Amino acid sequence: MNPFPAILRRLAAAAAATTVALLLPAPAPAHAHAVQTAPGTPIRPILSRAEAAPYAAASYLGWSGPYAAPTKDPWHPGPILVTGRPDFVVGASVGVHGATHTTVQAAVNAVFAAGGTGRRYVKILPGTYTGTVFIPAGTPPLTLYGAGRPADVRLEFTVDATITPAAWAALVNPAGQLAEGDPAWPMFQSCATRTSATAGLCATVVWAQSTDLRLRGLTITNTLLDTVDRGTHQALALRTDADRTQVEQVRLIGRQDTFYANANDPDRIARVLVRDSYIEGDTDFVFGRASALFERSRFHLVSTRKPSGGVIFAPSTAPGYPYGFLVRHCWITADEGYLAAAAPTGHLGRAWDQGAGATGYLPGVSPNGQLVIRDSYLGAGFDPVAPWAPAATTARPFAARTDPGRDLDDPAYNRLFEYGNAGPSAGSPA
Repeated sequence: MNPFPAILRRLAAAAAATTVALLLPAPAPAHAHAVQTAPGTPIRPILSRAEAAPYAAASYLGWSGPYAAPTKDPWHPGPILVTGRPDFVVGASVGVHGATHTTVQAAVNAVFAAGGTGRRYVKILPGTYTGTVFIPAGTPPLTLYGAGRPADVRLEFTVDATITPAAWAALVNPAGQLAEGDPAWPMFQSCATRTSATAGLCATVVWAQSTDLRLRGLTITNTLLDTVDRGTHQALALRTDADRTQVEQVRLIGRQDTFYANANDPDRIARVLVRDSYIEGDTDFVFGRASALFERSRFHLVSTRKPSGGVIFAPSTAPGYPYGFLVRHCWITADEGYLAAAAPTGHLGRAWDQGAGATGYLPGVSPNGQLVIRDSYLGAGFDPVAPWAPAATTARPFAARTDPGRDLDDPAYNRLFEYGNAGPSAGSPA
């Protein structure tokens, strides 16, 4: 009998027939079909079918507005389409292959200047584009897409959150290419004038504050990678702050904090959809307060900088809101360093407990990360008994309710759950 459950067989077939195959190397099948049975344990909670039912795409993408009074606002994004002539083209030389600009930032600035409410398209020709990209609020709906394979269109920069704001400003704007009056100037200044000791989460390659952004067919890499020790070196590839962000056929590569799915206004919902993509890192490399859906994507934990104890997800969901991250029909894998270890030490995720470092976690006040991983493949290398780590900021031990009729949003407990997963790290084999 094929050890894959039916959903994973369908995913494998889909990957073979679409561009997903370019992004997601097929994982090796599990040697046994693991059975995940509710309610699980206090350190590995499993949902029942009835409990899992509300955790669907419509829940995570169907609401907007303030957390205190959400508005039903269904968002049903289809595939990102890039047919037709782009508004602007980025390439190595203006005029070659239709290029209108030589940097992505210049093309984004042109979109902002064009204004209007209609969608604008920026095509990026194959090549490596070094530098930060700021997409400010007020930019018209924008589709930024690569021509060719995602691996051939590379947006790269090396930036570490540990540097000072002044050093960050000198690094990202060495020639004064960003100046007062530019659309991205307020974003740049918000970081350059910080009074904190470090640049913090300004350390990103692409930073978007615009609504209705679509990214397709790109590789975005923070090339700090393994040049630093295994300590705290936040180095983001992509940060999104606004509502209705769609990411498709994109490779996001970094180590700590690769993808920050953020909501710039902490009181309002920001929705993110990621499909058919690849995200790599070693520490909290998919994190933030957005209401985010991840589909048919691969999350890959690497050991080259940090050989043990890595963590993938770190949601920071508003305490009264039930929908943080939903991961479905995805692959979650680890590299050879984790596979060769005597005991698996990888973690699927942990709560961020954002902003609670000084006070400790305050039930009902502090953010309480919410995440469901369902109908997905969990490769080897993850702790099968305790796959969830203590909270990032407070070290709050992971604990979930397993009692009958449990409240899945009880603020005294964690909100990280699984349902219907398979693979070597999914639990005890049947």
